[in-house]
Amino acid sequence: MKNGTTKVVVTIAAIVLALGFYFVLLGQRGLDLIREGGVAPIGLGIGVLLLPVLGVWIVVVTLRAGFQHQHLAQRIADEGLELDVSELPRRPSGRIDRDAADELFAQVKSEWEADPDNWRNSYRLARAYDYAGDRGRARDTMRRAVALEQAEREQS
Repeated sequence: MKNGTTKVVVTIAAIVLALGFYFVLLGQRGLDLIREGGVAPIGLGIGVLLLPVLGVWIVVVTLRAGFQHQHLAQRIADEGLELDVSELPRRPSGRIDRDAADELFAQVKSEWEADPDNWRNSYRLARAYDYAGDRGRARDTMRRAVALEQAEREQS
């Protein structure tokens, strides 16, 4: 693993461990409330017990999506199809200049329109949406890319 990747993995592992610890404590508190008896404490206890379940689900879904996106990113990089944004002008914050991001988006969108069922084009479009600042569409399009790539692997 690269040094930057190692830092990211260690950070994610630390966050997941901290959340796991928190979920255990929260679950214990929920059980304590249920053991107290009475309508209100039992109701609160059940509600508190649902929080770690919801939290675990969110962590699992988020990690799964992250692994899927990394898989696609690696395949795109291996195929030499990653968007090259190294020469695009940047704002002082480091983000790509809005006009340059919009121009990149228009180019990538036309590639996608020519072949929307190719996961590579959907992946590149998702990245272009992200560079243009449209995170919602970037996530939706990346989900589409993941589904298309999975379908392609299943057919092979």
